[in-house]
Amino acid sequence: MIIVTGATGQLGHLVIKALLKKVPASSIVAAVRNVEKAKDLAALGVQVRYADYNQPASWDDALKGAAKVLLISSSEIGQRAKQHRVVIDAAKRASVKLLAYTSILHADTSPLALAAEHKETEAYIRASGVPFVLLRHGWYTENYTAGIPGVLAQGTLYGCAGNGRIASATRADYAEADVAGLTSDHQAGKVYELAGDSAYTLAELAAEISRQSGKNIAYVNLPEAEYKNVLLKVGLPEVFASLLSDSDTGVSKSGLFDDGHQLSKLIGRPTTPLSIAVSATI
Repeated sequence: MIIVTGATGQLGHLVIKALLKKVPASSIVAAVRNVEKAKDLAALGVQVRYADYNQPASWDDALKGAAKVLLISSSEIGQRAKQHRVVIDAAKRASVKLLAYTSILHADTSPLALAAEHKETEAYIRASGVPFVLLRHGWYTENYTAGIPGVLAQGTLYGCAGNGRIASATRADYAEADVAGLTSDHQAGKVYELAGDSAYTLAELAAEISRQSGKNIAYVNLPEAEYKNVLLKVGLPEVFASLLSDSDTGVSKSGLFDDGHQLSKLIGRPTTPLSIAVSATI
């Protein structure tokens, strides 16, 4: 039995679909907080079980019979480490054979503030004694392509990443890698630094958007505080504006760059090129 947490999220859905290509639906469990939102997964034959970070006891039932667990990191920034501990403790009680965790690229050395909770979670996993594999994700290309409509509307791509290079990949690429790390043999103890095969600067992203849209899109590099204000003005909550501006600064310090090609090696194919990801949005 393979349990996937956060299965109703964007990554979780893609993981379930990738898993279904490798194992029977009857051996997959989607652990979710909102069972109603998982009806589409149930329709695929996947077993849906209720599990809530705020109700630790619910995880004992959710992980019952689990051989392997994919802990997809929580989306609740500031609460992640505490929430992850609930799942890790339950995995230990269930004596799971492998716990896979979606961490962040170079979690132990990353300059991104976002890495702190991942680093704390990794340490807790190591101390738990549960066999584990760490799937350290780089940036999702969608983190930038989702904003393309707004960029086209204003004719400018703003950021504070300088000339830092971003080795991103699509969520689908990462989902395949997560499944490979979860289902392949002899994974316990492995740490994967997962990133795209090629990297780009935000100026190069602006140039690619320009090429495909036919509009002249300029990249404007701002100080971090000014970029955060731009994000606040377009309606982002304070926590996300702070996160994105800090992450862009992290890019300028090579925090989202890696050229080890571990992701493409794990999935057995090249990662999705930036041009393809951009074309899916324009």
